Amino acid sequence: MSIRELINPQNSVLIFIDHQPQMAFGVANIDRQQLKNNTVALAKAGKIFKVPTIYTSVETESFSGYIWPELLGVNPDLKPIERTSMNSWEDEAFVAAVKATGRKKLIISALWTEVCLTFPALMALDAGYEVYVVTDTSGGTSVDAHERSIDRMVQAGAVPVTWQQVLLEYQRDWSRKETYDDVMSLVREHSGAYGMGVDYAYTMVHKAPQREVK
Repeated sequence: MSIRELINPQNSVLIFIDHQPQMAFGVANIDRQQLKNNTVALAKAGKIFKVPTIYTSVETESFSGYIWPELLGVNPDLKPIERTSMNSWEDEAFVAAVKATGRKKLIISALWTEVCLTFPALMALDAGYEVYVVTDTSGGTSVDAHERSIDRMVQAGAVPVTWQQVLLEYQRDWSRKETYDDVMSLVREHSGAYGMGVDYAYTMVHKAPQREVK
């Protein structure tokens, strides 16, 4: 297995680190509502394709607040791993959860990029994992902090990706009908102009009835 091999639902795990209110307050490189949209969309992609998913949080009740309810709601039965450490890879329960998946391709999103993404990404690489950092579901305290951290991880061997790239790499072939409808529903809800285009094609080209939004 190598970073040249495409990711798929059988060889990867999704990891969400510290998507909590106090951490989001400090994000300055991306619109925070867009950040939440992207993060929830990535979690939904994982659910569609039955990809193992890990949530972890830091100092929930003493500082950071609970993980966003919209993110928790995607996998309501998944219990977040609570930590005290800034670096998830220094938490034994977290590392054990990663190892338990049996996957070597780690797709990681975190707040903040320069701390809670960079630290575990570098250590996971050193431990022999392939690390994919999702740049638009992670946020730093400035544009420079985010970008320099991505640079550092890429120089160490991590691969930068975006949430929609992950979704489409999982689907890959539109003949895979078992996930097609769910992927299209996700795109229509979370993919902005792309989703609008899908709505247009369905209703104006294929004459499908206008969908109801609940």
